[in-house]
Amino acid sequence: MRTTLDLPKDLIDEAMKATHINTKTRVIITALEDLIRKYKISELKGFKGKVDLNIDMDAIRGRQCRY
Repeated sequence: MRTTLDLPKDLIDEAMKATHINTKTRVIITALEDLIRKYKISELKGFKGKVDLNIDMDAIRGRQCRY
């Protein structure tokens, strides 16, 4: 999809230098993917302590408990 954006040149240049990405398009795509990934991780953090998993990893892996 083609879109016209008015972005600060120094910000794009700094992002390209920091990530060693050679194209503006790839820098913007990478930034958007990273933003989405961080947002999803922050949503998952909301479940911390709310999911009770009673899983016996030794049984799942077929191990015998030595103790």
